[in-house]
Amino acid sequence: QVQLVESGGGLVQAGGSLRLSCAASGRTFSSYAMGWFRQAPGKERELVASINWSGITGYADSVKGRFTISRDNAKNTVFLQMNSLKPEDTAVYYCAAHPIFPLLLQGKSDYWGQGTQVTVSS
Repeated sequence: QVQLVESGGGLVQAGGSLRLSCAASGRTFSSYAMGWFRQAPGKERELVASINWSGITGYADSVKGRFTISRDNAKNTVFLQMNSLKPEDTAVYYCAAHPIFPLLLQGKSDYWGQGTQVTVSS
């Protein structure tokens, strides 16, 4: 079992930065692929960034060059550094975990955090 708790969301002006954190419980965190998803009102949930157990990362085209995902296995934590934020980044951001990387990318995770709101004002 893995429990995920996100933090770090908030209100920021366009062009600003936020850093999201996702703290995970469980002794097998280092073997899990981790991802950040977001869902804006009236829109489907989308994958923003992912990182597998060895540190290989992937990003949605809309955030490439602005967002960076990283993980600290010693602290069972995954981060999402968000720079140059835009109003269209406004959404609830969710952390997810899955032992199988391709399934994480499909959003087929049994483990999700409660979400943290990110609001970017223009």
